[in-house]
Amino acid sequence: MELINQTRASLIDYVCAQIATFFPDGADTKAAITRNFAEAMGRVEKCFGAIRPWPAGKFNYLQSAQYCLFLYYLANTIWRNDDDSGTATRLFLLNKTLNGIDLFYEIQMPDIFVLGHSSGIVLAKATYGNYLVLHQHCTVGRNYEVAPVLGEGVVMYPGSSVIGRCRVGDHSVISIGTQVVNRDTPGNCTIYQGDGGELAVRPAGRNLIEEIFRV
Repeated sequence: MELINQTRASLIDYVCAQIATFFPDGADTKAAITRNFAEAMGRVEKCFGAIRPWPAGKFNYLQSAQYCLFLYYLANTIWRNDDDSGTATRLFLLNKTLNGIDLFYEIQMPDIFVLGHSSGIVLAKATYGNYLVLHQHCTVGRNYEVAPVLGEGVVMYPGSSVIGRCRVGDHSVISIGTQVVNRDTPGNCTIYQGDGGELAVRPAGRNLIEEIFRV
C-alpha cells in the first residue's frame, strides 16, 4: 500500500511521537507498533480498497477518517497479537483525542467499514457486519449486558442510535436522529422515527452500499 508523504519507518515514528506528546509517561510503544505494523496495514489496505471515494491502494495520514481507521486497526492488532493493553490503550486514547471517536481496541469491527465523520461516534462491544457506514454522533450501545447485532450493509446516519436487544437486518438504513432501542429491523429498509416513540419502516430506496463500497 502506498503511504502518501510517509515511509513505513517515518509513519511509525510519527505515531510514537503523537503518543509521547499527548501521553508523556515515557512508555515504550515503538516495539509493539513496529512488530504489528505490517499486519495492521494489511487490514487497512483491505478496508480502504473497498471504499469507492478513496483512491485504491493509497493511505493519506492527513485524511482524518483514514487515519482514524488506521489507529483502530493498529490498536486492535496489537491487542490481539500481543495482549499489550498499554500500547493499545494509548492508541485508543490517541484516536479519541484526535478524532473524537470512542472505539475501544477490544471491539471487533468488520473487515470493511467506513466513517463519514468520526466526531461523537460511540461504539459498544456489539456484533458488526461488513460494509457498515457510520456518521457523526452515532451510538451503538449495550443495555446492561445485552448488545445489538448489526447485519451486513447497515447505514447509520448522524445522531442515530442502536441500543440493547436489537437485531438490525442486512441493508437497514437508520435515518437521522432515529433511536432503535430493544427493537429489530427487517432489513432492506429505511427506518425513521415515528409517532409516540414507534419506528416507521419503509422499503429501501437506492442501493447506498453499492454507491459507497466496491462490492
